[in-house]
Amino acid sequence: MSECCALENFHKGDGCNAYEFFGCHKVSANEYVFRVWAPHAESVNLIGTFNDFNGNVTPMRRLSDNESFEVQISACKGDKYSFLIKTYDGRELVKADPFAFKSDFPSSFNSVVWGLPDKAERIYKDKNYNEPVNIYEVNLLSWKRHKDNSYLTYSELAEDLVPYVKNMGYTHVELMPITEFPYDGSWGYQVTGYFCPTARLGTPEEFADLIRAFHANGIKVIIDWVPAHFPKDDFGLYEFDGQPLYECPLWDNMEHSGWGTRKFDFGREEVDSFLVSSAHFLFDVYGIDGLRVDAVASMLYLDYDRAPGDFTPNVYGDNRNIQAIEFIKKFNTIIKRDFPEAITIAEESTSYPNVTSKCSEGGLGFDYKWNMGWMNDVLFYCRQDPYFRNHHHVKLTFSLMYAFSERYVLPLSHDEVVHVKGSIVNKMPGEYADKFAGERELLGFMYAHPGKKLNFMGYEVAQFKEWDYREGIEYYLTDFAKHAQMRDFVRNLNVFYKNCKPLYEVDDSWNGFEWLVVDDKYNNLLAFNRYAADGESLTAVINFSGVDLTDYVIGIHKGKYRVVFSTDERRFGGEGRIRKRVFNTRKQPSHGKEYSISIDIPRLTCLYLKKEK
Repeated sequence: MSECCALENFHKGDGCNAYEFFGCHKVSANEYVFRVWAPHAESVNLIGTFNDFNGNVTPMRRLSDNESFEVQISACKGDKYSFLIKTYDGRELVKADPFAFKSDFPSSFNSVVWGLPDKAERIYKDKNYNEPVNIYEVNLLSWKRHKDNSYLTYSELAEDLVPYVKNMGYTHVELMPITEFPYDGSWGYQVTGYFCPTARLGTPEEFADLIRAFHANGIKVIIDWVPAHFPKDDFGLYEFDGQPLYECPLWDNMEHSGWGTRKFDFGREEVDSFLVSSAHFLFDVYGIDGLRVDAVASMLYLDYDRAPGDFTPNVYGDNRNIQAIEFIKKFNTIIKRDFPEAITIAEESTSYPNVTSKCSEGGLGFDYKWNMGWMNDVLFYCRQDPYFRNHHHVKLTFSLMYAFSERYVLPLSHDEVVHVKGSIVNKMPGEYADKFAGERELLGFMYAHPGKKLNFMGYEVAQFKEWDYREGIEYYLTDFAKHAQMRDFVRNLNVFYKNCKPLYEVDDSWNGFEWLVVDDKYNNLLAFNRYAADGESLTAVINFSGVDLTDYVIGIHKGKYRVVFSTDERRFGGEGRIRKRVFNTRKQPSHGKEYSISIDIPRLTCLYLKKEK
């Protein structure tokens, strides 16, 4: 890429592959070129292993834009380096390379001489919103640990995590942020290296091998991406050349006070190029399949996490962040243009409209949005003692008021099993066995509800302890029957979902859903049909009460129905109270239908019934 073209695109905000120009690039056997953008710097020097850091610095020359710097030197792959930036007020700042492909963390905050990794081969396919999407969310640093509590490497994860995800029947894996971050306690959400897979776990090539291993086993890879904010570590993007550069310079839009981080200056063309290039890089070089974009709500609103009146309205007098909205549209437009099969998912917690509509139609351009409302309502309901659940029945049904306004993912994510919220199984009321029954029932309801699925690691073995990023999931629990049975239940439910078209084909339309029993709050019961594109149906019946319901009448279409899945089966740790498996309708009107069935429904149980031809 020529200097003139690269700089022009970067400064225009169209530099989606700025990583091919900036950063560290190999030009010959022992020669590397280093480039950095630092418009407010008086001078920039390259320091590193090759000049002993504290020895003779290597001056960098200004490029034609008078804002960027370059130097070509002899270096070796693996050498450490940083930029020594001299400001006009006489300060000297040591900064890691914003475009570095590898970091030296945790040994130091330096970057590592490492050329652009080989690009992944991609197989382009048409996007299909009617395919099953069942996501296993993973924190690579704490899925499993060695006995000495050290991390599993990328190579070890390829040998252990990949077959586990495949065996459990998931279709996708979502990796919590893997781009370099200095603080484990941020879980990866305070990024300092937007082009570096974390060096804690291995090399860029080993990370690429992990992605290839997932793909070889038919599992698509989604990565958490954090374009909303960055930390204030001295070596990072923070006031990079002595004053705000990547962050917004305005006092009321500079910081996320609640997170103690800086907000990106959306609308500054070079920052747009930097961020879009980071996303583009993950698809282009590592061949990932999707990005889950973190904290979209914080990007959309100028008053996010601010006291009333503590912000400057936009030119229209309201609280929308126009520059951030346009950046999101640009990001989605470029990614979909260059990677048509890629999916992007918004973690967006407000009622902002048209998140998953096309940019050309006035939307933000995402493929899916996390349904935070469903998650909050359903978990609130499930925490209640069944005796009192009738007062909160609307928490189960309200989501269908908006379920088809966007394309949704139903998330039971890491955020729901930390900070004294309790693990999924431990949210459930009742005695020991009731907690397991409650989790099975919740998952049965979740998988039948319209929307794609996401669950965080550890739920599948019913870990009672909250997630702790400092240690691995307690997989030894499967030595105990209830926990082993829960994992078998999740595996079987995953496989059933993947093979049952009505549960995933029509997730975004009333054509795929029909209420049968919606308002029986006194019995804490729901019943509904799901439909595939060809009309094939599945009936879900869920008894959220603490008592068995005998001869319960459900209005339903005429036919013969067979129980094909029950969360109460003994092999899953249930009580096996379902005796009758086949039900014929009788001509007795109920729930607006001419025909009905009479069925026994055990307490805390979800049943799936299939209409036989």
